[in-house]
Amino acid sequence: MQRLRPYSPNFFSRLASPSSTWQPAGFVLLAVLVGGLLTQLSPADGGMLLLRTAVLIVILIEPMAGLFVALLTGPLGAIEMGLLDSGQLYLLLSLLSWLAHGLRDRRLFVPRTFLAVPLALFVGVTAVSILDAPSYNFALRELLKWIEMLAIMLLVVDRVQVWRVRRGGNLATTLLWLLGALFAAGVSQALLGIYQFALQPDGPEHFLVLGRFYRAYGTFNQPNPFGAFVNFTAVLGLGMVVGYLLDYFETRDWRLEIFSPQSPVSSLKFWVLVLVTGLALAAVVASWSRGAWLSLAVATAVIVMFWPRKLWQGASLLALGGLLLLGGIQVGVVPASITERITSFSEDLRFGDVRGEDITDENYAVLERLAHWQAALGMAQDHPWLGVGFGNYEPAYADYALINWPYPLGHAHNYYLTILAETGVVGLVAYFGVWTAVFWQTIRVIRRSDGWQRGVALGLLGVWTALTVHHLVDKLYVNNIYIQLGALFGLLQLLDGRYWHTKLAD
Repeated sequence: MQRLRPYSPNFFSRLASPSSTWQPAGFVLLAVLVGGLLTQLSPADGGMLLLRTAVLIVILIEPMAGLFVALLTGPLGAIEMGLLDSGQLYLLLSLLSWLAHGLRDRRLFVPRTFLAVPLALFVGVTAVSILDAPSYNFALRELLKWIEMLAIMLLVVDRVQVWRVRRGGNLATTLLWLLGALFAAGVSQALLGIYQFALQPDGPEHFLVLGRFYRAYGTFNQPNPFGAFVNFTAVLGLGMVVGYLLDYFETRDWRLEIFSPQSPVSSLKFWVLVLVTGLALAAVVASWSRGAWLSLAVATAVIVMFWPRKLWQGASLLALGGLLLLGGIQVGVVPASITERITSFSEDLRFGDVRGEDITDENYAVLERLAHWQAALGMAQDHPWLGVGFGNYEPAYADYALINWPYPLGHAHNYYLTILAETGVVGLVAYFGVWTAVFWQTIRVIRRSDGWQRGVALGLLGVWTALTVHHLVDKLYVNNIYIQLGALFGLLQLLDGRYWHTKLAD
């Protein structure tokens, strides 16, 4: 089979003028099969079959469509029963369609991307760590998440470049669909979470807050991962809003009114972004998750820091914002219930031996978290280099559980301790290597780009920061959140123009 160089001119000429003709025989056969099934189904089931068939056909025509559907349906994984949830099913179809397109075009290769190497190294280290793992089932499930993130990133880079060549569109047009799918997934969860918090007549009793509201949890069944998911939408939207404002202040005449027709903030896209960001921020508040609140605050601070071209200007803005926040707390502008929720966060960050501690209703949550931290440290002490095996915190927990805490939570409620316990020092270094590369590349794109591209990069920097901070108290690679992260990794590669055959800023 012929192997063509990535993004070679020869390949692009073939894309622009494909020699093969479309053969509809397969689609005709599919239509006959679906028609036969419709005669045996109820109207509701028949309508669902038609919808799924239409989605399948679109995925066969364009692999990226499967990723878009996977982004929308991924959060349903926690409430769906079965071996393969909707998000995983559509992602699998998308990757298979991508492979089929490559075989048809005699074009199988791995696109050059900066993050491919650190991601592959981390996957390799974690694969080695599972050789002595207590459970291969747990290990392979966790390993598959990172393989999926790598595959999604490569899929996005490859297909967006194909779009640009075949359709002659610019980068903004081709990325609009990807950003739209990411925002649609976040907004759908945000709206559901706002309803659960403000309008739901009843809910899980342990989610009750302020005497009458229920913590928002979306389709995640838990407020913390839900809060993280909508948090990503909020900070990505915030970065893009900042990008529009930067475009106005840097490229427009200062004498122009900000709401004049020529101003970028007068466009419909700007106000849609404002609405999306506002809904996501409201959902983060409604989650009542301290981890989500703290990560949102730190992510916002980082966006403010890198907003101006010069860091000292960003530091000045950040200091001013901090003073205003402290003043708002002092005069009561910020509700006391929120400040108490945030300040109690420090209780979760203390270390210590919790054996022999008296357990009460007030300290139960903190002691439970600390007990699992202590178990993770015990695993790391016994298996310092490669840990107990990637994804095997839960199977190994019984040997390290404290007497009052016999039940595993699936992770140590601190992803860095979880990685240390599961993959040892080598795995933790490899994991830090991945995120060092992610942050470095994002900051590089911020410094070299302008306008909307810089706004997207600022939003991505906020997403990475939010994830990094939230992982101090939780594990967020759950319920298909990693599908969203893989798409965001791909988005970052698209913004980095070093790997493109054509000029990026068009």
